[in-house]
Amino acid sequence: VQLQASGGGLVQAGGSLRLACAASGRTFSGNVGWFRQSPGKERDFVAGIRWSGGSTHYANSVKDRFTISRDYAAKKMVYLQMNSLKPEDTAVYYCAIAPRGILSTLRAPSSYDVWGQGTQVTVSS
Repeated sequence: VQLQASGGGLVQAGGSLRLACAASGRTFSGNVGWFRQSPGKERDFVAGIRWSGGSTHYANSVKDRFTISRDYAAKKMVYLQMNSLKPEDTAVYYCAIAPRGILSTLRAPSSYDVWGQGTQVTVSS
């Protein structure tokens, strides 16, 4: 499976963006996560969703502002709705698949073995 992230852009603080992660080849399985990385910083977990069942998990920094969802019927799309964006949300956002594990424990990039190419999100103050 290959992943393609899209939907990034430039937005003012307080605005919204919706990122999409499309799978080609096989459909999603296991757990799908969104991560973000700013220059000089580590890649951080943002949100995750269990493909089968739809349970979700969020980093504290985005809880109540971001929502991860999936298009289970189409089987090949995962979304990240980002509201009330802050300048500190500026980063390259990546989607990834962790084929196994308990969602709430899958916060490390090393748990994910398929990655998309990333999409830039810039929030201006």
